[in-house]
Amino acid sequence: MKEFMMIFIGADYADLGLSPDELQNRMGKWFAWSNKMEQAGISKSGNALHPQMRRIVGQNRTVTDLTSAEVKEIVGGYYIVQAEDFDAVEKIAQDFPDYDLGGTVEIREVMVFDN
Repeated sequence: MKEFMMIFIGADYADLGLSPDELQNRMGKWFAWSNKMEQAGISKSGNALHPQMRRIVGQNRTVTDLTSAEVKEIVGGYYIVQAEDFDAVEKIAQDFPDYDLGGTVEIREVMVFDN
């Protein structure tokens, strides 16, 4: 089995103006998807990320503090899963709860280095 990271990209919920009921419903979908992966034994870890960001860029190490309102899309979270290949992870990603909000799942294989 290989490890893959599913990276979730989209708008911050606060910027979308979702009602408390919509937020609660959406979180229920996230918990259901997470539980499904855990029960299948494929989920290794994952977390949501706060919308505040700090970027350090270039040779001069220029530091910029940003919020989700200042960038079009943010990385909102990730899961690390075990699967045979990209196709298997793509099937897992079909249940991503935020496609209807224009969200994106980026799948990357984790590079493992032997010591």
